[in-house]
Amino acid sequence: AAPAGAVAFSVKHTEGVSVEVGCHGQGEDGSAASSGTRWPLDKGTVLRFSMSRASTEVNDNKVTVSFYAEGGQPINQAGVFLTGIGISLDVDADRDGTVEKNNPNKASWTWGPEGHGAILLVSCDKESP
Repeated sequence: AAPAGAVAFSVKHTEGVSVEVGCHGQGEDGSAASSGTRWPLDKGTVLRFSMSRASTEVNDNKVTVSFYAEGGQPINQAGVFLTGIGISLDVDADRDGTVEKNNPNKASWTWGPEGHGAILLVSCDKESP
């Protein structure tokens, strides 16, 4: 997606976003993208975006990638707006038909009719080839 003639890029992002740059030959470990750092634009370069908390409103975070030509002249920019979605799985930990956020039985599991803790059934079969 880089414009023609681009040889390097830099990344800016809002406070709620973490960005890692994985360059060809570095494996899975990436370096945190800090503002102002220019990275060579190689075929194997990957940007990883992540958010550690849910957004307060839609599109409240942004990542901007700036592309540079040989000699450091800016060519173009690309940006993406991000919305972090909070997902929580809660359970009926004491199996009484009520899901409670602060039930003390969430931390352990006991078998039987007087037991407590979540029962999770997972479908691991292959639905379609």
